[in-house]
Amino acid sequence: MNDLSGLKEGLSGSADIIVGEEHTAPSIGSGRVHVLATPVMINLMEAAALDAIERLLPPGHQSLGTHLNVGHYAATPVGMGLRANAAVTKVEGRTVEFRVEAFDDKERVGDGTHTRVVVNVARFDQRVQRKLAT
Repeated sequence: MNDLSGLKEGLSGSADIIVGEEHTAPSIGSGRVHVLATPVMINLMEAAALDAIERLLPPGHQSLGTHLNVGHYAATPVGMGLRANAAVTKVEGRTVEFRVEAFDDKERVGDGTHTRVVVNVARFDQRVQRKLAT
């Protein structure tokens, strides 16, 4: 494995959007109320985690999400801003754990934990291709 010494506790990242109709539960098939869909909030949390570490990974490596444990506590209407933050809480070998939070323009709307694992993209793709061939 290449050098992952740049991955340390305390690294942080963020991602934001303005909630559009395409981000609502009916638009993605996760409900009927025209507010931010939980899967979109989760996607933004993952994007914040990527923002925290991807630039520090060796060439040919990426991180993949392996676990999420999040709550979504408040509705965010179309037109409101949404920001997700991620902070590295633990690095163990290739595994990176994060604390994630999401805030709209008024309040915290979600939080939890997220885990990612660093992989060599070429080797990962080979495993995927073998899976397809069997």
